[in-house]
Amino acid sequence: MDNNTIISFKDVYFAYEDSEDGKGVLNGVSFDIERGSFVAVLGHNGCGKSTIAKLMNMLLSPKSGKIYVDGMDITNEDMTDEEFYEFRRRIGMVFQNPDNQIVTSVVEEDIAFGPENIGVDPDEIRKRVDSAMELMGLRQFAKANPTKLSGGQKQRVAIAGVIAMMPECIIFDESTAMLDPDGRREVMEIINKLKNEKKITVILITHNMDEAAMADRVIVVNGGRIVLDGTPKQVFASVEKLRATGLDVPQPTELLYSLNNSGFSFPEGITSIDECADEIYKYYCDKVLNKNGK
Repeated sequence: MDNNTIISFKDVYFAYEDSEDGKGVLNGVSFDIERGSFVAVLGHNGCGKSTIAKLMNMLLSPKSGKIYVDGMDITNEDMTDEEFYEFRRRIGMVFQNPDNQIVTSVVEEDIAFGPENIGVDPDEIRKRVDSAMELMGLRQFAKANPTKLSGGQKQRVAIAGVIAMMPECIIFDESTAMLDPDGRREVMEIINKLKNEKKITVILITHNMDEAAMADRVIVVNGGRIVLDGTPKQVFASVEKLRATGLDVPQPTELLYSLNNSGFSFPEGITSIDECADEIYKYYCDKVLNKNGK
């Protein structure tokens, strides 16, 4: 496997035991995740995207196929305990509800919980906790009760606890779904900081178009298969294909797509408001002002 690949799925099939129709949630899924990248896995509810997240962390095991993490075959039934813990150290996970990850009544103790459980030296734990709190902007909440914090602040505590484990990759499984707009913005800012400053691989499981548009790469899952895979511009240019999977597109993409259907000619796959505004202004200058000789 390429040294630049941190996670690799090879023809992975998974079905829940209580599936009424016997169909797989994932049906022969294959992809590679590049080290240091920010990848959004996008799809509607029940499409299999959260199952992918749980398989990456071996909270679930595939029925067939192989999954590799940093070259280790984590589907190998003969994996030793040492190998299993080493793999788990490399992959962190932040869940939808931060309350499910908070286990103590003091913020700094909660962040220390993970490193303590894997036997990290106390002096090293102190350094990791301080570093994680600094990165997450939690120093003023060090002695606070995390259950009394806002949703966005709780999620920051959960993320800090994962960072203190020093993983190479962090999976955010619908981690903004229960937050208000301010909380979602906080988490997305943190994700960009982790990717850009800490060079941590980030995998965001989401059904939010605007969040997915911020990624380096978007993988769209539907019916247990990958139906689109590329940069946000490439993926969101496929408006009709996304609609066929039950997904919308970012509002700037929708606006320019509608204008193009009315006879205009704008670039496809525009996802940001600023870029959309720039394209409309450019069109106005080229077609309207120049036509009037201004």
